[in-house]
Amino acid sequence: MKRLSLLLATTLCGLYSSSALAQRSNLSANESKPNVLLIFTDDHRYTGVHALGGHQVQTPHLDQLSNEGLTFTNAYLMGSFSGATCIPSRAMLHTGRDLFKLKGIGRELPVEHRTIGEAFKEAGYFSYHVGKWHQDKASLSRSFDSGAALMGFGVYLTDHFRMPYQDWDPTGGFPAEDAYLLDASGNRRALTPNDKRGPTGTEADGPHSSEVFADGAVSFIDSYDRQQPFFMYLAFHAPHDPRHAPQAFKDKYPEDEIELTPSYLAQHPFDNGQLIVRDEKLAPWPRTPEMARKVLSDYYAIITHMDAQIGRVIESLKQIGQWDDTIVVMAGDSGLAVGNHGLLGKQSLYDEDGLHVPFIISGGYFAGMKKRVDAFCYIHDIFPTICDLAGIPDSVTGHSLNDVIAGREDSSRDSTYHAYMQFQRAYRKGDYKLIEYVRSPGRTNRDGDFVAGSRVTQLFNYREDPWETNNLAYFPEYEEILGSLRSGMRQAAIELEDDNEALGYSHDFWESYTN
Repeated sequence: MKRLSLLLATTLCGLYSSSALAQRSNLSANESKPNVLLIFTDDHRYTGVHALGGHQVQTPHLDQLSNEGLTFTNAYLMGSFSGATCIPSRAMLHTGRDLFKLKGIGRELPVEHRTIGEAFKEAGYFSYHVGKWHQDKASLSRSFDSGAALMGFGVYLTDHFRMPYQDWDPTGGFPAEDAYLLDASGNRRALTPNDKRGPTGTEADGPHSSEVFADGAVSFIDSYDRQQPFFMYLAFHAPHDPRHAPQAFKDKYPEDEIELTPSYLAQHPFDNGQLIVRDEKLAPWPRTPEMARKVLSDYYAIITHMDAQIGRVIESLKQIGQWDDTIVVMAGDSGLAVGNHGLLGKQSLYDEDGLHVPFIISGGYFAGMKKRVDAFCYIHDIFPTICDLAGIPDSVTGHSLNDVIAGREDSSRDSTYHAYMQFQRAYRKGDYKLIEYVRSPGRTNRDGDFVAGSRVTQLFNYREDPWETNNLAYFPEYEEILGSLRSGMRQAAIELEDDNEALGYSHDFWESYTN
């Protein structure tokens, strides 16, 4: 069995029980490094794992990863300058760079932004990709040695049962005409003009995307015969909409038995600047309790189905004897509202609705150890943390969590800062969280009429009100706390160089906020 390198053993020595340490007593610097499986899910909020939120969603395999490894309770997306928050989220994951150090919205990863796949390749790993890719083709090609069942460059039919896939292209071209569909029997067929966009597919049309990606991962694991360790990036498209799962999984969640969350609202109480984006058009206003229960039922069903596919991948590692040699990292790319605060999408800075994500480090290397890590962290901290665990050097703007994991420090940050386009900013420190909204400055429209701008402030005691339902901003007894958070938020913006005018918006948040 492979064993931890001396660096990894030294870093993690404070984590293990004495019996677990005894099993790893014969370590040397020459011993081989662990495999790393990085699982990234789409629109998967923190409470979308049962072990993390205690909600009705059933996730036995993710629960087991959490129960046997490290669970990060305060992991967050920093934000987005795109309504498609999965673009910058993935850019931050792959480059270890914060939101304001990306190129544009993060769709392109320039060569000077070394990726996590490149880091592992340079360290002697075989780097493999399965699933969704939301960046440019050149960065994909340089990050991985090979891959399978790729989505992202073909015609996107917004349908889990009719997903266009592409095979790994060693030339890096990935032409759209090479995209194909799989029928219900698993046979390939070419795309035709009759394959219209829209979520119309069912189990009769083809396998679910989560099944296809799990198939690709299992096939790679079962046939892997190289001496070098592997780094696999397994990127599920689920639970992104359309939230359709096989009927057997939908049947687990009768809509009339679904419990609404504490932040359910029929309508958002004010214009947050993004109430008419694509995600919010998926259901009519007001968001009735029946509608909210339906979308939650659909959400839980597709998550449980994905969890079953993750279980298949885990089982394949165990069957070929690689489980004890593998670090498994699981994280979501963003939160999702699905009824919270009267919203459906992730274009906000509420925790569960857009920012708070599951983040777990587990696998056979962490057998006998369970720990909850409450320190603040971001998605872009995952890159340096994994590299440290595998003994790989990195040079990124994210913070490695190794000292926190090992108990040498309580946190690498005492606050978090978040941005959403030119409309919203948030700042969390201690028990309190501030969200500020600027829809636009006052302006004259094309008809010559003056249109007033709007500003709204929210202040939440996150410790007592994690669902962010009780706005304290306008109570005089919180004036001092509000002022302190506003100062902290402004200072963080300066340090992070938050200036989104460069992205071509008609106004900058801070320009409007300070006017």
